[in-house]
Amino acid sequence: MKALETAAMAALRRLDPERAHGLAIAALRAGLGPAGGPVRSPRLATRLAGLELPNPVGIAAGFDKNARAVRPILAAGPGFLEVGAVTPRAQPGNPRPRLFRLAQDRAAINRFGFNNDGMTVIAPRLAAARGAGVVGVNLGANKDTADKAEDYATVLRHLYAHADFFTVNISSPNTEKLRDLQGRAALDRLLERVTGEWAGLGRARPLFLKIAPDLSEAELADIAELAQAHGLSGLIATNTTLAREGLLSSQAAEAGGLSGAPLRDRAQAVMQSLYRMTGGVLPLIGVGGIATAEDAYARIRAGASAVQLYTAMVYEGISLPGRIARGLDALLARDGFASVADAVGADH
Repeated sequence: MKALETAAMAALRRLDPERAHGLAIAALRAGLGPAGGPVRSPRLATRLAGLELPNPVGIAAGFDKNARAVRPILAAGPGFLEVGAVTPRAQPGNPRPRLFRLAQDRAAINRFGFNNDGMTVIAPRLAAARGAGVVGVNLGANKDTADKAEDYATVLRHLYAHADFFTVNISSPNTEKLRDLQGRAALDRLLERVTGEWAGLGRARPLFLKIAPDLSEAELADIAELAQAHGLSGLIATNTTLAREGLLSSQAAEAGGLSGAPLRDRAQAVMQSLYRMTGGVLPLIGVGGIATAEDAYARIRAGASAVQLYTAMVYEGISLPGRIARGLDALLARDGFASVADAVGADH
Protein backbone atom coordinates (compact mmCIF):
# COMPACT_ATOMS: atom_id res chain seq x y z
CA MET A 1 0.00 0.00 0.00
CA LYS A 2 2.85 2.44 0.85
CA ALA A 3 4.52 1.86 -2.54
CA LEU A 4 1.22 2.49 -4.30
CA GLU A 5 0.64 5.63 -2.26
CA THR A 6 4.16 6.88 -3.05
CA ALA A 7 3.57 6.39 -6.77
CA ALA A 8 0.19 8.13 -6.57
CA MET A 9 1.68 11.08 -4.69
CA ALA A 10 4.44 11.43 -7.31
CA ALA A 11 1.80 11.53 -10.06
CA LEU A 12 -0.34 14.08 -8.22
CA ARG A 13 2.63 16.39 -7.69
CA ARG A 14 2.90 16.79 -11.46
CA LEU A 15 -0.56 18.40 -11.50
CA ASP A 16 -1.79 21.80 -10.45
CA PRO A 17 -1.93 21.63 -6.62
CA GLU A 18 -5.64 22.41 -6.26
CA ARG A 19 -6.59 19.92 -8.99
CA ALA A 20 -4.36 17.31 -7.38
CA HIS A 21 -6.06 17.85 -4.04
CA GLY A 22 -9.48 17.43 -5.63
CA LEU A 23 -8.37 14.15 -7.21
CA ALA A 24 -7.03 12.94 -3.87
CA ILE A 25 -10.41 13.57 -2.22
CA ALA A 26 -12.12 11.78 -5.14
CA ALA A 27 -9.77 8.80 -4.74
CA LEU A 28 -10.58 8.56 -1.05
CA ARG A 29 -14.30 8.65 -1.81
CA ALA A 30 -13.75 5.83 -4.29
CA GLY A 31 -12.20 3.66 -1.58
CA LEU A 32 -8.59 3.95 -2.74
CA GLY A 33 -7.12 4.97 0.63
CA PRO A 34 -6.06 2.98 3.70
CA ALA A 35 -9.05 1.49 5.50
CA GLY A 36 -7.84 0.06 8.78
CA GLY A 37 -9.54 2.67 10.94
CA PRO A 38 -8.00 4.90 13.62
CA VAL A 39 -4.70 3.76 15.11
CA ARG A 40 -5.43 2.62 18.65
CA SER A 41 -3.50 1.77 21.80
CA PRO A 42 -4.06 2.35 25.54
CA ARG A 43 -1.27 4.96 25.47
CA LEU A 44 -2.77 6.88 22.56
CA ALA A 45 -6.36 7.08 23.84
CA THR A 46 -6.90 10.76 24.63
CA ARG A 47 -9.63 12.72 26.40
CA LEU A 48 -9.73 16.28 25.08
CA ALA A 49 -12.32 18.77 26.35
CA GLY A 50 -14.77 15.91 26.78
CA LEU A 51 -13.96 14.31 23.41
CA GLU A 52 -12.80 10.70 23.45
CA LEU A 53 -10.11 10.34 20.78
CA PRO A 54 -8.67 6.95 19.78
CA ASN A 55 -5.39 8.77 19.14
CA PRO A 56 -4.37 12.44 19.32
CA VAL A 57 -3.29 12.83 15.69
CA GLY A 58 -5.97 14.65 13.70
CA ILE A 59 -6.38 16.25 10.30
CA ALA A 60 -6.77 20.01 10.25
CA ALA A 61 -9.47 22.09 8.62
CA GLY A 62 -8.90 22.72 4.93
CA PHE A 63 -8.14 19.17 3.89
CA ASP A 64 -11.81 18.22 3.52
CA LYS A 65 -13.42 21.65 3.29
CA ASN A 66 -16.83 20.41 2.18
CA ALA A 67 -17.16 17.17 4.17
CA ARG A 68 -17.01 15.10 1.00
CA ALA A 69 -14.83 12.26 2.33
CA VAL A 70 -15.34 12.12 6.09
CA ARG A 71 -15.70 8.34 6.44
CA PRO A 72 -12.75 7.31 4.24
CA ILE A 73 -10.49 9.91 5.83
CA LEU A 74 -11.26 8.68 9.33
CA ALA A 75 -10.74 5.09 8.13
CA ALA A 76 -7.18 6.00 7.10
CA GLY A 77 -5.83 6.22 10.65
CA PRO A 78 -6.30 9.68 12.24
CA GLY A 79 -7.97 10.11 15.61
CA PHE A 80 -10.21 12.96 14.46
CA LEU A 81 -11.01 15.26 11.54
CA GLU A 82 -11.94 18.93 11.27
CA VAL A 83 -13.86 19.99 8.15
CA GLY A 84 -14.38 23.47 6.75
CA ALA A 85 -14.07 26.33 7.08
CA VAL A 86 -17.84 26.49 6.58
CA THR A 87 -19.64 29.79 5.99
CA PRO A 88 -23.38 30.52 6.06
CA ARG A 89 -23.55 31.02 2.29
CA ALA A 90 -21.54 29.21 -0.34
CA GLN A 91 -18.72 31.27 -1.77
CA PRO A 92 -16.16 30.64 -4.53
CA GLY A 93 -13.17 32.09 -2.72
CA ASN A 94 -10.33 33.95 -4.37
CA PRO A 95 -9.36 33.62 -8.05
CA ARG A 96 -7.12 30.74 -9.12
CA PRO A 97 -4.30 29.92 -8.92
CA ARG A 98 -4.50 30.12 -5.12
CA LEU A 99 -2.54 27.10 -3.89
CA PHE A 100 1.22 26.74 -4.38
CA ARG A 101 3.61 23.94 -3.48
CA LEU A 102 7.01 24.98 -2.12
CA ALA A 103 8.67 21.59 -2.49
CA GLN A 104 12.16 22.78 -1.56
CA ASP A 105 10.75 24.06 1.72
CA ARG A 106 8.29 21.18 2.33
CA ALA A 107 5.65 23.91 2.54
CA ALA A 108 2.62 25.40 0.81
CA ILE A 109 1.07 28.82 0.35
CA ASN A 110 -2.66 29.22 -0.03
CA ARG A 111 -4.99 32.14 -0.50
CA PHE A 112 -8.27 30.23 -0.84
CA GLY A 113 -10.49 32.79 0.88
CA PHE A 114 -12.90 30.39 2.64
CA ASN A 115 -14.15 28.75 -0.57
CA ASN A 116 -16.83 26.22 0.42
CA ASP A 117 -20.27 24.87 -0.44
CA GLY A 118 -22.03 26.63 2.45
CA MET A 119 -23.66 25.27 5.58
CA THR A 120 -26.94 24.09 4.04
CA VAL A 121 -25.15 21.85 1.53
CA ILE A 122 -22.57 20.58 4.01
CA ALA A 123 -25.08 19.78 6.79
CA PRO A 124 -26.54 16.60 5.22
CA ARG A 125 -23.05 15.32 4.38
CA LEU A 126 -22.07 15.66 8.04
CA ALA A 127 -25.34 14.02 9.11
CA ALA A 128 -24.64 11.05 6.83
CA ALA A 129 -21.17 10.61 8.36
CA ARG A 130 -22.29 10.64 12.02
CA GLY A 131 -20.80 7.71 13.89
CA ALA A 132 -17.72 7.44 11.68
CA GLY A 133 -15.51 9.06 14.31
CA VAL A 134 -14.81 12.41 15.94
CA VAL A 135 -15.59 15.22 13.48
CA GLY A 136 -15.32 18.95 14.07
CA VAL A 137 -16.39 21.97 12.05
CA ASN A 138 -14.25 25.03 11.45
CA LEU A 139 -16.57 28.05 11.54
CA GLY A 140 -16.02 30.77 8.96
CA ALA A 141 -17.57 34.08 7.94
CA ASN A 142 -18.60 35.16 4.47
CA LYS A 143 -16.29 37.67 2.84
CA ASP A 144 -19.01 40.27 2.31
CA THR A 145 -20.56 40.01 5.79
CA ALA A 146 -20.13 43.04 8.03
CA ASP A 147 -21.08 41.14 11.21
CA LYS A 148 -18.59 38.26 11.30
CA ALA A 149 -19.69 37.19 14.79
CA GLU A 150 -23.22 36.63 13.56
CA ASP A 151 -21.91 34.40 10.76
CA TYR A 152 -20.00 32.25 13.24
CA ALA A 153 -23.07 31.97 15.46
CA THR A 154 -25.27 31.09 12.48
CA VAL A 155 -23.05 28.22 11.29
CA LEU A 156 -22.65 26.96 14.86
CA ARG A 157 -26.42 26.85 15.29
CA HIS A 158 -27.10 25.25 11.90
CA LEU A 159 -24.50 22.47 12.22
CA TYR A 160 -24.58 21.90 15.96
CA ALA A 161 -26.40 18.56 15.75
CA HIS A 162 -24.05 17.20 13.09
CA ALA A 163 -20.55 17.51 14.59
CA ASP A 164 -18.61 16.76 17.77
CA PHE A 165 -16.73 20.06 18.17
CA PHE A 166 -16.50 23.51 16.62
CA THR A 167 -13.69 25.98 16.00
CA VAL A 168 -14.00 29.75 15.67
CA ASN A 169 -11.50 30.60 12.94
CA ILE A 170 -10.32 34.21 13.23
CA SER A 171 -6.81 33.51 11.99
CA SER A 172 -6.99 32.91 8.24
CA PRO A 173 -4.98 35.62 6.46
CA ASN A 174 -7.06 35.25 3.28
CA THR A 175 -10.30 36.93 4.34
CA GLU A 176 -9.99 40.70 4.58
CA LYS A 177 -9.89 42.07 8.15
CA LEU A 178 -10.50 38.62 9.68
CA ARG A 179 -7.31 38.69 11.71
CA ASP A 180 -8.34 42.07 13.13
CA LEU A 181 -10.75 40.07 15.30
CA GLN A 182 -7.78 38.80 17.31
CA GLY A 183 -7.39 42.22 18.96
CA ARG A 184 -8.55 42.25 22.58
CA ALA A 185 -11.65 44.46 22.27
CA ALA A 186 -12.85 42.92 18.99
CA LEU A 187 -12.23 39.38 20.26
CA ASP A 188 -14.09 40.08 23.49
CA ARG A 189 -17.17 41.21 21.54
CA LEU A 190 -16.94 38.30 19.12
CA LEU A 191 -16.63 35.70 21.86
CA GLU A 192 -19.51 37.23 23.80
CA ARG A 193 -21.79 36.73 20.78
CA VAL A 194 -20.58 33.25 19.80
CA THR A 195 -20.41 31.83 23.31
CA GLY A 196 -23.88 33.26 23.96
CA GLU A 197 -25.15 31.18 21.04
CA TRP A 198 -23.16 28.20 22.31
CA ALA A 199 -24.70 28.53 25.78
CA GLY A 200 -28.16 28.57 24.27
CA LEU A 201 -27.33 25.29 22.53
CA GLY A 202 -26.26 23.72 25.83
CA ARG A 203 -22.45 23.81 25.52
CA ALA A 204 -22.45 20.02 25.14
CA ARG A 205 -20.01 20.16 22.24
CA PRO A 206 -16.59 21.76 22.72
CA LEU A 207 -15.88 25.16 21.21
CA PHE A 208 -12.29 26.06 20.32
CA LEU A 209 -10.61 29.21 19.03
CA LYS A 210 -7.96 28.98 16.28
CA ILE A 211 -5.27 31.65 16.34
CA ALA A 212 -2.47 32.90 14.09
CA PRO A 213 1.25 32.37 14.70
CA ASP A 214 2.02 36.02 13.95
CA LEU A 215 1.14 37.33 17.41
CA SER A 216 3.23 38.98 20.11
CA GLU A 217 3.50 37.59 23.62
CA ALA A 218 1.19 40.36 24.82
CA GLU A 219 -1.41 39.45 22.18
CA LEU A 220 -1.15 35.78 23.09
CA ALA A 221 -1.66 36.67 26.75
CA ASP A 222 -4.82 38.62 25.88
CA ILE A 223 -6.18 35.70 23.88
CA ALA A 224 -5.40 33.20 26.63
CA GLU A 225 -7.12 35.40 29.20
CA LEU A 226 -10.22 35.99 27.08
CA ALA A 227 -10.51 32.32 26.11
CA GLN A 228 -10.69 31.38 29.77
CA ALA A 229 -12.96 34.28 30.70
CA HIS A 230 -15.50 33.24 28.07
CA GLY A 231 -15.29 29.58 29.01
CA LEU A 232 -13.93 28.27 25.72
CA SER A 233 -13.04 24.59 25.58
CA GLY A 234 -9.53 25.25 24.29
CA LEU A 235 -7.26 26.88 21.73
CA ILE A 236 -5.88 25.64 18.41
CA ALA A 237 -2.44 27.01 17.62
CA THR A 238 -1.63 27.84 14.91
CA ASN A 239 -3.01 28.77 11.52
CA THR A 240 -0.79 29.77 8.57
CA THR A 241 1.79 32.55 8.75
CA LEU A 242 2.46 35.65 6.69
CA ALA A 243 6.21 35.38 7.41
CA ARG A 244 8.55 34.34 4.61
CA GLU A 245 12.01 34.17 6.21
CA GLY A 246 14.53 31.64 4.93
CA LEU A 247 12.48 30.11 2.11
CA LEU A 248 14.18 28.55 -0.90
CA SER A 249 11.33 28.14 -3.36
CA SER A 250 10.84 30.51 -6.29
CA GLN A 251 7.15 30.78 -5.31
CA ALA A 252 7.91 32.07 -1.83
CA ALA A 253 6.72 35.57 -2.73
CA GLU A 254 3.15 34.45 -3.51
CA ALA A 255 0.52 36.15 -1.35
CA GLY A 256 -1.35 34.06 1.22
CA GLY A 257 -0.73 31.95 4.28
CA LEU A 258 2.38 29.79 4.53
CA SER A 259 2.09 26.32 6.08
CA GLY A 260 4.36 23.33 6.45
CA ALA A 261 7.89 22.82 7.74
CA PRO A 262 8.92 26.52 7.96
CA LEU A 263 6.09 27.11 10.45
CA ARG A 264 7.14 24.36 12.85
CA ASP A 265 9.45 26.27 15.19
CA ARG A 266 7.16 29.30 15.49
CA ALA A 267 4.11 27.13 16.15
CA GLN A 268 6.13 25.22 18.75
CA ALA A 269 7.09 28.47 20.49
CA VAL A 270 3.46 29.66 20.52
CA MET A 271 2.42 26.36 22.09
CA GLN A 272 5.04 26.72 24.81
CA SER A 273 3.86 30.26 25.57
CA LEU A 274 0.18 29.35 25.66
CA TYR A 275 0.75 26.41 27.97
CA ARG A 276 2.73 28.61 30.33
CA MET A 277 0.15 31.40 30.20
CA THR A 278 -2.77 29.09 30.90
CA GLY A 279 -1.02 27.03 33.53
CA GLY A 280 -1.87 23.85 31.66
CA VAL A 281 -5.56 24.29 32.53
CA LEU A 282 -6.89 25.11 29.05
CA PRO A 283 -6.72 22.26 26.50
CA LEU A 284 -4.51 23.06 23.50
CA ILE A 285 -4.31 21.54 20.02
CA GLY A 286 -1.04 21.97 18.15
CA VAL A 287 -0.92 22.63 14.40
CA GLY A 288 1.82 23.88 12.10
CA GLY A 289 4.78 22.09 10.56
CA ILE A 290 4.10 18.68 12.11
CA ALA A 291 5.44 16.03 9.74
CA THR A 292 6.88 13.26 11.95
CA ALA A 293 6.14 11.42 15.17
CA GLU A 294 8.99 13.39 16.74
CA ASP A 295 7.31 16.67 15.75
CA ALA A 296 4.02 15.54 17.26
CA TYR A 297 5.73 14.36 20.44
CA ALA A 298 7.59 17.68 20.82
CA ARG A 299 4.33 19.61 20.46
CA ILE A 300 2.69 17.41 23.10
CA ARG A 301 5.60 17.84 25.49
CA ALA A 302 5.30 21.60 24.91
CA GLY A 303 1.65 21.54 26.01
CA ALA A 304 -0.61 20.17 23.27
CA SER A 305 -3.15 17.50 24.19
CA ALA A 306 -3.60 16.68 20.49
CA VAL A 307 -2.13 17.71 17.15
CA GLN A 308 -3.37 18.26 13.61
CA LEU A 309 -1.72 17.77 10.21
CA TYR A 310 -2.32 19.04 6.72
CA THR A 311 0.58 20.25 4.57
CA ALA A 312 2.86 17.31 5.38
CA MET A 313 0.27 15.03 3.76
CA VAL A 314 0.82 16.89 0.47
CA TYR A 315 4.26 15.29 0.45
CA GLU A 316 3.70 12.10 2.46
CA GLY A 317 0.13 11.01 1.68
CA ILE A 318 -3.02 10.16 3.60
CA SER A 319 -1.36 7.34 5.54
CA LEU A 320 0.85 9.86 7.36
CA PRO A 321 -1.47 10.45 10.38
CA GLY A 322 -1.54 6.72 11.09
CA ARG A 323 2.23 6.43 10.75
CA ILE A 324 2.73 9.37 13.09
CA ALA A 325 0.30 7.89 15.63
CA ARG A 326 2.19 4.59 15.66
CA GLY A 327 5.52 6.39 16.00
CA LEU A 328 4.13 8.51 18.81
CA ASP A 329 3.00 5.38 20.63
CA ALA A 330 6.56 4.07 20.45
CA LEU A 331 8.03 7.34 21.75
CA LEU A 332 5.64 7.41 24.70
CA ALA A 333 6.56 3.82 25.54
CA ARG A 334 10.28 4.58 25.22
CA ASP A 335 10.04 7.41 27.74
CA GLY A 336 7.82 5.56 30.19
CA PHE A 337 4.59 7.51 29.67
CA ALA A 338 1.44 5.48 30.23
CA SER A 339 -0.68 7.91 28.22
CA VAL A 340 -0.56 11.01 26.06
CA ALA A 341 -1.99 12.98 28.98
CA ASP A 342 1.05 12.08 31.09
CA ALA A 343 3.35 13.63 28.46
CA VAL A 344 1.41 16.88 27.93
CA GLY A 345 3.58 19.79 29.05
CA ALA A 346 6.42 17.49 30.16
CA ASP A 347 9.04 19.97 28.95
CA HIS A 348 7.72 22.60 31.39
